[in-house]
Amino acid sequence: MHIFKYNIILVSMGLLSLNMAHADSMTEVEQLRNEVKQLREMIEQQQQVQNKQIVALENNVKTAQAVSQAKDQSFARTKAGAEVTLYGNIRADLLYQSEGGGADRLYNQINSVPLKGHNESSDQLKSTLAATRLGLDFKTTDKDISGKIEVDFLGANDGLRIRHAYFNYGQWLIGQTWSNFAVPDYMPETIDALGYVGGAVKRDAQIRYTHKFNAETQLVTALEDSKDALSNMRIPVLSTRLNQSFADRAGALSLRGMVSEKRTVADNELAWGVGLGAKYDISAKTTLKADYYHVKGDSSLVSWTNQGFAIDANKNIMALNQFDSITVGVTQQFNSQWRGTLGYGYMKADENQDYIRYLSDPTKANKTLWQAWANVFYSPKKPLSFGLEYVYGERKAFVAAPNGQDTGEDNRFNAVAMYNF
Repeated sequence: MHIFKYNIILVSMGLLSLNMAHADSMTEVEQLRNEVKQLREMIEQQQQVQNKQIVALENNVKTAQAVSQAKDQSFARTKAGAEVTLYGNIRADLLYQSEGGGADRLYNQINSVPLKGHNESSDQLKSTLAATRLGLDFKTTDKDISGKIEVDFLGANDGLRIRHAYFNYGQWLIGQTWSNFAVPDYMPETIDALGYVGGAVKRDAQIRYTHKFNAETQLVTALEDSKDALSNMRIPVLSTRLNQSFADRAGALSLRGMVSEKRTVADNELAWGVGLGAKYDISAKTTLKADYYHVKGDSSLVSWTNQGFAIDANKNIMALNQFDSITVGVTQQFNSQWRGTLGYGYMKADENQDYIRYLSDPTKANKTLWQAWANVFYSPKKPLSFGLEYVYGERKAFVAAPNGQDTGEDNRFNAVAMYNF
């Protein structure tokens, strides 16, 4: 009996030992699980830290690259500390005209081409590098202040000529740049440096203010010195321009207006004009541009017009010229190296007999002008561009020449080679 009890005690102690051993094993497993979980969390935290460090490093690299690029673009600093960026191009132009203007210069002379059979200028080859440009952009640490100087060599006898010379202070601009009324933004692309009928490439001295309503809408108001050779300026031209871009940036509209006093030693009249320009990306590679003007009494802003007003022998203003013009064109980007443009321009003046009667030579004033052109540009590498263009146009004078002809012809090829820097 004692032996039996002893055996039971031994068995019970053994089972108790097994249970305790099992409990210890479960505790160790649970500890291992907790340690694995903690290790996993530590690894994940370390990965997050490393990811943040990588992002920060990439941002630092991008910032350094941007700073480096900015330093590479600016080649000098002014005494006042502004960064100076040099830009421009070397441009060689070549022209062959079957019929065209009589002046030695290459570019558009549609409003004065000789009438047929009357001192025509036929079969001529002309070339120049005078449209070569040099420009300097000035940027200060204060983002509200900047400036620009740009010149070419289209002055008298290939002399240096100021294209742009102005500075910006906040929303103000003071200096010479594109007219606020006659802007070139909506002209179809041309090789001819002066553009074609319906366009304007006027630059003048001005002071202007830009008010931004939002990212898409702005109103620009300017006082301009249009340097009208016929008028003794007393009051500058007042011009306004409302710019509206589309929300998707696929296009833009520009509504413009101007008023200007025209004054002689004996008389004065009010000239005025309106303009509407539009451009729209039909697709990623196709852009449509159009520009329209209606002007009365001014010839100093829109290109190729008749003189703004006619005067008598006593300098009294007898009548104002009034005209409508339009230019429209489409540019197609064929691939990264090739693009081309088709364009058309038209201008029609009112046949005001009082105006015509007081002109010194009415054969030099035009009832209508028109030009059509096609060009193609090839850019084998980014700095280089080569272009070829054909243009045909006519002018119809108010009064015929002595031979009975009232039409002049513009028929020519233009070619250009440019290195941009």
